[in-house]
Amino acid sequence: MGGGDSHDVEMTPWVIFKYTYSSLLLVFCSVIIMVLIFQKNTKLAQDIHPVAAFVFIWAAVLWLSMVEGSQASLVGLPPVDRELYKESHPTSYKITSWCHSGDNLDRYLMGRQFMVLLVVFIINMSGSPSGDAEVFGWPSGFQQTFLGSGLAMIILTCNLGQLTAQVNASHCMIDYINNFFATFTIWTAMAIEFSGIMHSSYLIQYAVAALAGTPVESKEEPRNALQAVFFWGRCAMSTIILGLGWAVTFKALFDGQTTMWDVVPGWAALVIFFVLLSIVGMLEGMQIAFFAVAKLPKSEQGQNKFAKMTCKLLFRGNGQNLPGFMVGRQLCVVTCFFVAARVTTLNVQVGEGKNVFGVPDGLQEFLNTGLHAAVVTTIVGSISWQLVASAFPFMFLNNPLTYILLHICLLFESTGLCCAAWVLASIHKKIAGYQYDEVYIGTPEERLASGKGPEESVHVVAGSMKGAGFPHKPGAGGVKLGDYDDTVHGNAVSEDA
Repeated sequence: MGGGDSHDVEMTPWVIFKYTYSSLLLVFCSVIIMVLIFQKNTKLAQDIHPVAAFVFIWAAVLWLSMVEGSQASLVGLPPVDRELYKESHPTSYKITSWCHSGDNLDRYLMGRQFMVLLVVFIINMSGSPSGDAEVFGWPSGFQQTFLGSGLAMIILTCNLGQLTAQVNASHCMIDYINNFFATFTIWTAMAIEFSGIMHSSYLIQYAVAALAGTPVESKEEPRNALQAVFFWGRCAMSTIILGLGWAVTFKALFDGQTTMWDVVPGWAALVIFFVLLSIVGMLEGMQIAFFAVAKLPKSEQGQNKFAKMTCKLLFRGNGQNLPGFMVGRQLCVVTCFFVAARVTTLNVQVGEGKNVFGVPDGLQEFLNTGLHAAVVTTIVGSISWQLVASAFPFMFLNNPLTYILLHICLLFESTGLCCAAWVLASIHKKIAGYQYDEVYIGTPEERLASGKGPEESVHVVAGSMKGAGFPHKPGAGGVKLGDYDDTVHGNAVSEDA
């Protein structure tokens, strides 16, 4: 039922050149970071031991790859009838049966995003240079390019921890999560969401949905009094944490206590920060929206002019523009965060009496790690946009800015800076024995024609419900991507992707 060779990249001389230089660059950057670690020039190597830093960085990179790949799979599979892979992929079946019921996918998206924050934080603690660290005794220009700018860490983290997984999971969704490592990762993400640290994102999602005139309604039973108190209590706690993070950022920014360039005034830095967060948010939402329609028939991927243009570009030819977008998106996000980090990273020397808001030295040392700023940017620049896109995917597909950003991301990918991810993905795919999803379940059009998929049960028309999202069953309330999954089996309704 469908081959898979159509996804393969045509190996032109230019493609071979990009793959080669990007792979060599990845090896070089990995060597640089390992040298830093064993020279005790990273924080964990100094505070604990180089071997510990070495183990932590590679374990974190491995875990990050599963976090990223699981998201692609769980977001893309709701339109697929689970019965098609129940026998061949029992673990994937169990995972999606649970994650696509009730509000669980929203919960996973939230917990998973904070997982990324924590894992990347560990990677940076393990491998980022401390102070004026240098390697090989090479010129300062080299040290600044690869170490001072963070380029070496970006190349390693993006290629190994994020993009390799995303490239494979974008077309091998069923195989990617058919293991217990994915199960453990998903349960960890759910536990993090349960803590409530990121719950203020729900408030933003509700606000956007209300402004759109289509409130997002839960697919679970109404909360009882105790559940409501627990939910809204976590929302309040998260909002307080977010507010404190903003307060520290604003105070330090206007007091000149951040790493922002001196020539940029505080008000301009703030404007730049919000613009960059908006771009990052669009890219995060686009990612969710693209995977949400990836398994739909082409006729149902959009009726709006820009939705059609976007999907035509995204899924044209051999289908490599979807993983290509993931590669370019990551580079674009990293570029935005590189500048945004200068706005939020504190430059306060502990013990000089200049602590932000006069906090104790211990708390100031914590703030200097930048974790408070990471929480702010994760909520405002990532999770909130993903939750909105999960409920209203066509809101993003219909946006002309989406089409523009897609072109920019594909342009970033064409530079080849992270093309090593394609090479690694090919190697990983062969070793793991991954097959394209079409091998197991056919294409959306084949499932629609054969009556083996849920797509024939409803007419998913882009632009319905004010163009915001997918249609829903009568009386079901808000707009949810997975609504039509329930029309076949009578199972619990899939959550929005």
